[in-house]
Amino acid sequence: MSFSISGKLKVVNETQQIKDTFRKREFVLTDESGNYPQFIQFQLIQDNCDLLNGFQPGDEVKVLFNLKGREWASPSGEVKYFNSLDAWRVEKLGAAAPQSAPQYSEAPPLPQEEDDLPF
Repeated sequence: MSFSISGKLKVVNETQQIKDTFRKREFVLTDESGNYPQFIQFQLIQDNCDLLNGFQPGDEVKVLFNLKGREWASPSGEVKYFNSLDAWRVEKLGAAAPQSAPQYSEAPPLPQEEDDLPF
């Protein structure tokens, strides 16, 4: 399921290497379209972490993202649910500044769906 939202970058974190084969980068977007500002946290994973290179807090952007949810059971049997907003495209709005990172025209495949073909 894909969605989009526009707003102002509030926080742009550095990329975190979670495991040898997994990295993520989180950022916060301020949405001021309602009565009160909303601070919405997104994540970029794997190669998409580079999409924010060249962006700064205060930049007006449009974010295209997927809403994901998962279930987790603790060793004691307690079940919890988690949601994530996985961004797959970030576009700078306003001034026609060049994009510093590749932009995808659609959601890229999940890491486990990628193949190892050299082209």
